[in-house]
Amino acid sequence: MRFSFVLAVGSAVLMSGLAAASARADGCEEAWYQRNLIYKQSGYCFRTPRGIRAFGNAGCSYDAVEDVPLSARQRQTVAELKSYERSNGCPQ
Repeated sequence: MRFSFVLAVGSAVLMSGLAAASARADGCEEAWYQRNLIYKQSGYCFRTPRGIRAFGNAGCSYDAVEDVPLSARQRQTVAELKSYERSNGCPQ
């Protein structure tokens, strides 16, 4: 009886760990998307296949992310999203 309880608890911990990893992956994906959406709406020309697939380059004007004109609020949002991505170990 004790072994089955330990097994059940171990399975629950594993499942919650998997759920947390899945939530983190979803959060990473959303943070990446929102950050790059700001760049897209401001005219950034994407270079990575992932960025081009997600946003395309139609109507883009800026090849360097540093050249993209962002408002103070957009810069703050981008910084917050980057911080989230770093602190959660999101892929670059």
